[in-house]
Amino acid sequence: MPTGGGKSLCYQIPALLLDGLCLVVSPLVSLMKDQVQQLNDRGIKARLLISGMTGTEQEIIYNNCRHGMVKILYVSPERLGQSVFRENMRRMKISFIAVDEAHCISQWGYEFRPSYLQIARIRDYHPQAPIIALTATATQAVAADIQRQLMFRSQSQLFQTSFQRPNLAYMVFRENDKMGRMVRIVQKVGGSGIVYVRNRRRTKEIASFLVSQGIPAAYYHAGLDAKERDIAQYRWMRGEVNVIVATNAFGMGIDKPDVRYVVHMDIPSSVEAYFQEAGRAGRDGKKSFAVLLYEDQDLKNLQFNFDSEYPSRQQIANIYRAICNYYQIPVGSGENCIFDFDMDGICQTYNIKPLDLYSACRFLEREGLLSLPEKEDASSSIYISISREDLYRFQVEQARYCDLIALLIRMYGGLFTEYVPISERAIAKRMYMDEEHITRMLLHIDALQIIHYKPRRKNPSIIFSAPRIDAKDLYLSDANYKDLKESARTRLDAIRQYVTSSAPCRSQQLLSYFGEQNACSCGVCDYCLQHKSAPRSEVVDLRTQIVQLLQQKSMSGSELLVAIKGMEESKIKESLRRLIDEEIVHIDQDLKFFV
Repeated sequence: MPTGGGKSLCYQIPALLLDGLCLVVSPLVSLMKDQVQQLNDRGIKARLLISGMTGTEQEIIYNNCRHGMVKILYVSPERLGQSVFRENMRRMKISFIAVDEAHCISQWGYEFRPSYLQIARIRDYHPQAPIIALTATATQAVAADIQRQLMFRSQSQLFQTSFQRPNLAYMVFRENDKMGRMVRIVQKVGGSGIVYVRNRRRTKEIASFLVSQGIPAAYYHAGLDAKERDIAQYRWMRGEVNVIVATNAFGMGIDKPDVRYVVHMDIPSSVEAYFQEAGRAGRDGKKSFAVLLYEDQDLKNLQFNFDSEYPSRQQIANIYRAICNYYQIPVGSGENCIFDFDMDGICQTYNIKPLDLYSACRFLEREGLLSLPEKEDASSSIYISISREDLYRFQVEQARYCDLIALLIRMYGGLFTEYVPISERAIAKRMYMDEEHITRMLLHIDALQIIHYKPRRKNPSIIFSAPRIDAKDLYLSDANYKDLKESARTRLDAIRQYVTSSAPCRSQQLLSYFGEQNACSCGVCDYCLQHKSAPRSEVVDLRTQIVQLLQQKSMSGSELLVAIKGMEESKIKESLRRLIDEEIVHIDQDLKFFV
C-alpha cells in the first residue's frame, strides 16, 4: 500500500479480533511511540520495547504480556536477537505477527537491514501464528523475496492496492537556480512542506536561507542529538515553522496529513526512496505537489555515489588488509576482538576515502569477517558474575558499595544471567552523584571481580567476527556482492530514467516501476500539463493578468512567477516572452518588467 494507505489498520484490527497478543516488528521508534500513544488513547493496551529502558521497565512489560494484559507489543528487529526477549516471547500467547517496513528484509530492496533476518526465527517459537508483512515500496521481485525470507506458506496471499495518488502532482524540473525555484514553490503553494537534501550541512544552510526570505523553517538530520531532532519535529508538526529541511533520516512514520509539498533538492538513490518520501505529501487527500529539482551535476553525483558504495572486489580486499594491519592483527588471530573504530586514522594512514572505507566494511560485514555495531550496542553494560549470596557478603564487607549495588539490582533486571545495558547518568541522578564518580566505582567493583562492567564507548567500535584471513584469499560471494551490485545498478538506472525522461506521464512511470502497467495519465504532472494545450481563453486571461500586475508596479521575474497563482511557470514565461516581443512589456535597467 502507498504511504498513508492504511497499512497499520491491517494488523491493528486483526489484533483486536484475535485472542492473544499481536507482535509488531518495526524499525521506526518514532512511529512505534506515536502508534502506542494513539492506541492507548483509544483504550487499547499497547506497549513498546526500545533501547534505553531500565530492566525494571522491561520486566513489567514482559510480565504484562505473559499474563494477557497487553494486546499489541511493538519491538525493533534488533530486540529479536536478545536471549531475554526470546525466552519471554516463548511464554507469551502470540496470536498474530506483523512486520512493518518489510522491504528491509529483502537484500534486493533499497534499505536492507541485516537485523531483519532475525524475524524468521521467531516463527520457530509460534509456528501457528499468522504473519503479515507490510510495505509501501516493494517491486514484484522484492515482494517475492519478502515472502521467501519470512518463510511464508504456500497458501499465503499477496494483496496490493494501487499506488496511484490522484491528488499528488509529480513534477521534475531541470533547474540551474534550484534555490530560487524552491522558494517560489514554497511561497506559491503555501502551507506545510518538506525539503529533502542528501547532505547534512545543507539542511542548515537551506533552512537559514528560507528564514532569510521570511519563511519559517527548521532543519533535521541524524547528526543532531535526540533533543534537537525532537524540537525541530515538534515545531514543524505544530505548525510553528512551515518548512522542515531534512535528510532522508526524517519522515518515516511521521503522521502529518496536511503536507502540501515535498521538494527534493537532490536526486534520491532509488525510485523506491523517492516514492516513499514524495508520498508524505497530501495524505489528507487534498491537492499537493512532489517536486524534484535537478541539474546536470546531480546526475554525475548520482553515479559517483553508486561507485563509492560499490568499490571493486580488489579495493575491498585491500581495505580489509589495511584495517587488520592498522589494529596489528596477525593472520589466523583476532576473533571477537573489539576496538574503537578509528575511521580518520585508517583513512589517513592508508590514503583511503572515508566513503570507500565504510562501503567496504558493509561487504566485509555481510561475509561475517567484521561488524560495526549499531548505536544501541554502544551503551554501557553490566553482568554480575557471582552468586546472590556472595554478592550480599560483599555488600556487608564493602559498605561504601552497598547502595550502588542495591540500586543496580532495583533498576535493571537480568543482571545475574547476561550483560544488561545501563545508564551511568541515570544511576548518578538517582544517587545524587556525578557521572564520573559512578564510573570510577563501577570500574573498581569490576577490578574486584564482583561484576563485569563494559563502559560505554564514546567512539564507534569495530568487532572482528572471525579470525583474520589473508587478503588474497578473501572471497565475496555473488549473493553478497555481484547480485547486490546489479540490483543497485538497476535501481540507479530507473531513477535516472525517471528524472531525465521527457515522456510519459510521471505517475505512469512510477506505477509501471511497481508493476501497474495499464494506469491512466494523471493529467496534473509536469509532462501532462506541458502537453495539454491551454484553451485560448486561459492564454488571454494570463496575458491580461501579467499586464494588470505590471501596471500596478514593476516586478522581477521571480516576483511575477510568485504573484500569479495556479499557473505553470513555463506558460507564464512563454506569455511574458510574447508580450516583450510585441513591445507591450519592457525591461528596465534593474532587470524588472514594466508596462
